[in-house]
Amino acid sequence: MRTGQMDETLLPKFLALPIFASDPLSSVAYATESALVVIVGISAASAHLVFPIAIAIAILLAIVVLSYMQTVRVYETSGGAYIVARENLGTLPSLVGAAALLTDYVLTVAVSISAGVFAITSFATPLEGHRVALSIGALVIIVLANLRGVRESGILFALPTYLFVSSIAVLIVAGLVELATGTAHHAYTPNALPVGAGTITLFVLLRAFSSGSTALTGVEAIANGVNAFRKPHGRNAAQTLAILGVIAITLFLGVSYLAVHVHAMPSATDSVVSQIARAVFPAGSTGSFMYYAVQGLTLLVLILAANTSFQGFPRLSALLAHDGFAPRQFTNLGDRLVFSNGMIVLATVAGVLLWAYKANTNSLIHLYVIGVFTAFTLSQTGMVRYWRRTRGRRWHVKAAVNAVGAAATGLVTLIVVYTKFAEGAWIVTVAIPLLVLAMLGVRRHYVRFARRLSAGTDAVAATSSPHNTTLLLVEHLDEAVAEATWFSRAISRDGLRALHVPTRSTDPGIRPRWFRKEEDIPLEVLDASGGAVDAVLDEVWRLPRGEAEFVTVVVPELFRARSILDQARRPLELALKVRLLAEPGVVVADVPVIAGTDPDPQRLVARVLVSEINAASMRAINYVRALGVDDARAVHFAVSADDAAATRRAWGLHGPGLRLDVPEAPYRDIGGPLLGYIRDLTAEPGTAVLLVMPELVTRGWRRLLHNHRALYVKRLLLLEPGVILASVPYQLL
Repeated sequence: MRTGQMDETLLPKFLALPIFASDPLSSVAYATESALVVIVGISAASAHLVFPIAIAIAILLAIVVLSYMQTVRVYETSGGAYIVARENLGTLPSLVGAAALLTDYVLTVAVSISAGVFAITSFATPLEGHRVALSIGALVIIVLANLRGVRESGILFALPTYLFVSSIAVLIVAGLVELATGTAHHAYTPNALPVGAGTITLFVLLRAFSSGSTALTGVEAIANGVNAFRKPHGRNAAQTLAILGVIAITLFLGVSYLAVHVHAMPSATDSVVSQIARAVFPAGSTGSFMYYAVQGLTLLVLILAANTSFQGFPRLSALLAHDGFAPRQFTNLGDRLVFSNGMIVLATVAGVLLWAYKANTNSLIHLYVIGVFTAFTLSQTGMVRYWRRTRGRRWHVKAAVNAVGAAATGLVTLIVVYTKFAEGAWIVTVAIPLLVLAMLGVRRHYVRFARRLSAGTDAVAATSSPHNTTLLLVEHLDEAVAEATWFSRAISRDGLRALHVPTRSTDPGIRPRWFRKEEDIPLEVLDASGGAVDAVLDEVWRLPRGEAEFVTVVVPELFRARSILDQARRPLELALKVRLLAEPGVVVADVPVIAGTDPDPQRLVARVLVSEINAASMRAINYVRALGVDDARAVHFAVSADDAAATRRAWGLHGPGLRLDVPEAPYRDIGGPLLGYIRDLTAEPGTAVLLVMPELVTRGWRRLLHNHRALYVKRLLLLEPGVILASVPYQLL
């Protein structure tokens, strides 16, 4: 989809509900059971306390929904707790909120999928031993569906979600009727978990409350994706939140009430919802088919509940990346207008958790809830600050609603940390501060990076007339060397040298054969006793390099077939190109030729690939100026009209002295447009294109923070006929 089609992906409420609210709606399948596990593990006779706990959780859910309804009307951009905390509480609280949400999104995927697989193994027990494989398979399906786009995944997920809600509603109504008429059956619990006969203490009640609070997870997803709704964003998101609150509270209380009155108990092989459904729709009865419908739809909706995270995590990651707190790759929109990099990272981490915890819901649940309640608290606290700062109409009432929400969720956060710390919650408690430190480190790098590129732009542009010295690497006399020699002559106004490094594979009689062909270019034979790569580097180090002095090392490469893997036959060229990228002032020009072709180039045109106007791109432009190529231009592929206009303004401001072409790349991938642009040039007989790419060079973990567009272009064009690739490195070591 084109960038301008973004509005076409906006969601109506009936699609937004299953996309953003499937997690809290589906939590009725495990929230009651999570609280029940804690209660009966201490005292089986106290199982009835689960329903009062469920009422308390339902009240908390209502408070959070009301609070977030106010939030989405004020903040109509995605980001939720991160944006609210950033605008009202400051950078550090906002990063804590973001880290908490990111961890919660990962755990939502892991818990939802593991619970869904547990639902299906409850009646298909032979599949029990394949729980991890089933979970990973379900994860892959969800990723593929989401990569197709938001609307497409919404249409795919809407029907199962609505059918699940309907089936649970039928289950609750039928169960209540049976209880009222005295025809209800007791639940059968196979492989029951161990039960206790002790005393229920306040600590146990708090643990049960914190476990059951998983019913609130996913509520924040709507606030994190407000701008995915149709306009007016805020009003539609608030209405969807209200619908979510009513449905989720009704289903959660209904399941909790039935669990107590049909005496369902936690089991290692059969979920509580499965036991309730079997008791309400026993085998042989008219409605027995509903048991399988409930279980099948529970499986589907629990797996699809992970979809909530696949909308929230990528959007939040993109916001963090836009603000410089996460790698910039998270801002990349795929060709279906989705943040595909964020989806892939989320799926990878969730998959590792599913594998590490063997897709066991009861093990994963201890890691849950802390992140989401931390984000709840920060968001509502930020809203209180917002109302006090803006003092709009009825601000006292609005501030009071958010204050109650902040106090309630803050208290629950402390309860969860206190009651579950030793059971695994410490992992999340430690992970959140570590994520915050990592985000601050990423931000520090980007700030320094931007300052250096920005400050150096005018300095590079003001450089005096640049010069270039060309070193031609000659290993064999073949078609690639012939084209590389022609190219070296075409760009050499200030000096050209041909270098030969003897190796086991080179022809010992290459020197006389060279002089018969190239009388005016001496072939210098280097001493390779210290290594072929080092011999070439020694010659590079002897030459002056700086802002106005370039050294071009021309590397001919003959490919036997149109395969990049064929490059492995020439370790010298590959090793040399990698080493030279770290050398300031050195440009690596790659001249690839397919064996058996006869390029016969006669005219050279040069194009500088520009993503933005900074010191790196200006240095590449200076390099092209040093070559003296008659037809030389810069080219920027614009993803939108705004991008094109901004680039032209920056180009006019810095005045680099080259004409700028701005072709369109409306699908945000420059591959297709770049190939089309290059082929239009090479379509003219005898024309070769020198594509000059600014390439940022960093070290260590910082390499992960940049898009590496130059590597993508090299892979795309390495074997494209008539194309010579030149990398102009800009050192940020």
